[in-house]
Amino acid sequence: MLFVLLGGALVTKTESGMGCGRSWPLCNGQFIPSDITFELVIELAHRVVSGGVGLLVLALSIWSWRSIGYKRETKFLAALSFFFLVLQGLIGAAAVLWGQSDFVLAIHFGISLISFASILLLTLLIFEVDQKFDANSLVIDRRMRFHTVGVTIYSYLVVYTGALVRHTESSLVCKDWPLCVNSSPSLPTNLYEWIQMGHRAAAGFIFLWIAYITYIAIKEHKHQKVIYWGWIIAFTLVCLQVMSGALVVFTRLNLAIALMHALIISCLFGLLCYFNLLASRSKRKH
Repeated sequence: MLFVLLGGALVTKTESGMGCGRSWPLCNGQFIPSDITFELVIELAHRVVSGGVGLLVLALSIWSWRSIGYKRETKFLAALSFFFLVLQGLIGAAAVLWGQSDFVLAIHFGISLISFASILLLTLLIFEVDQKFDANSLVIDRRMRFHTVGVTIYSYLVVYTGALVRHTESSLVCKDWPLCVNSSPSLPTNLYEWIQMGHRAAAGFIFLWIAYITYIAIKEHKHQKVIYWGWIIAFTLVCLQVMSGALVVFTRLNLAIALMHALIISCLFGLLCYFNLLASRSKRKH
């Protein structure tokens, strides 16, 4: 699933979305393309990986449903992972065949991210990692649950704004960081600057929000090591996300750093979803 996520980001960043022309699932109407280009290789590789992963996810979903279906989260996660993987494939196919607006295409990464998070949680259920510390004995109060759910939902919106920056090619419209100074320090002057600065503002807020939750975890949850260290890791990831975002600008869209930016947010979102799983299992304290 990480390869699918990074492959989609690679297709966008290298502008390879039309590498196979207006043809899907074949490439330029051919099973084995004859006119090989760099863009074709990137797009075709992404399709092959996504198709292979789709079959693996289907097999895992069915197998999990039958083997550990007695666990309350299993069936939901199994259905969710496969449904959203198919949905992202259909949106990708529609973009190739008929074209889509940048605002619709930006949803593509977010949908793949939900499927990835579902697979991650399903994997944790299979290996029962949480039983090592007995998640059912955790006590998470209402405030921590509120922040956990809230920051997870908000992080998804931040992901969308980041995908929108990529699809509208707004990554380097502001050549300064953190402000969009360009010729003068003023408000954004066009749609692309608003998209770029909107993403930066959203990312700045999630940094502050996770920093605040981490402060609560360190202050009040030292005895619950999973919560304590989990939020420290989350804060570390969001710091790396901010730094990689700045480096994307400073290095003028270096491909490796841009892909690292996508990888870090995927890991962070998966971790936040895991916190929600723990919160749903914990004993509630008002």
